[in-house]
Amino acid sequence: MSKLWWQTKGEGKDDLVLLHGWGLNAEVWHCICEELSSHFRLHLVDLPGYGRSQGFGALTLEEMAELVLAQAPDRAIWLGWSLGGLVASQVALKYPQRVKGLVTVASSPCFTTHGDWPGIKPEILAGFQHQLSEDFQRTVERFLALQTLGTETARQDARRLKSVVLEQPMPRIEVLNGGLEILKTADLREPLKHLTVPFLRLYGHLDGLVPRKIAGLLDVHLPQSKTVIFPKAAHAPFISHPHDVCQVLEEFQKQL
Repeated sequence: MSKLWWQTKGEGKDDLVLLHGWGLNAEVWHCICEELSSHFRLHLVDLPGYGRSQGFGALTLEEMAELVLAQAPDRAIWLGWSLGGLVASQVALKYPQRVKGLVTVASSPCFTTHGDWPGIKPEILAGFQHQLSEDFQRTVERFLALQTLGTETARQDARRLKSVVLEQPMPRIEVLNGGLEILKTADLREPLKHLTVPFLRLYGHLDGLVPRKIAGLLDVHLPQSKTVIFPKAAHAPFISHPHDVCQVLEEFQKQL
């Protein structure tokens, strides 16, 4: 059976599992690792089929969550960015006894638009799936460029994301398609009403993939959770504003 690539570093008293987003790998956390490692024991993971975690095909959200949980420490804070936020949320919902706290970054319990619910139009995600089969690398690069759009450091942030992808083995097309399928179909809005662990949600005000309106809707829908919006950030606030994100995480840790 294939094993996930997993690295543990840091001196802190709490375990922090970091789950990256679609198309990427754990190197994306490089810019916050140093600051966080004095407060947490960091667990850097390449999700199944991504980066160095090769040998996996397309998986469901539930399968992905189970695989990551199998290698995770017993009781950790789980932080998931974008697609990783869905995986971390799934773990917290199914195994709350294993989760000390849940943090989602630029993530949504439902990424696609539904009636009044804001998000990505399903046809845009379907278009990405179609384009993957025609021009694999260009489609991934286009998606990465969308993640930094509007920030003051957009060009250098997009370059950093791209280098993270290209430094490690590329996911197979079926893995990327499987991830897009999760983004297209997952809906954890109702289950999260019953979440029993402390829950912090972080957003970028300029995010074009997870509209900031979602933060306000979830403030009403999930009053037990807490929201922080970074005014000048887009879909990757930990890259454009690493110190600000670290401070918020350290504050959250103190409250647990």
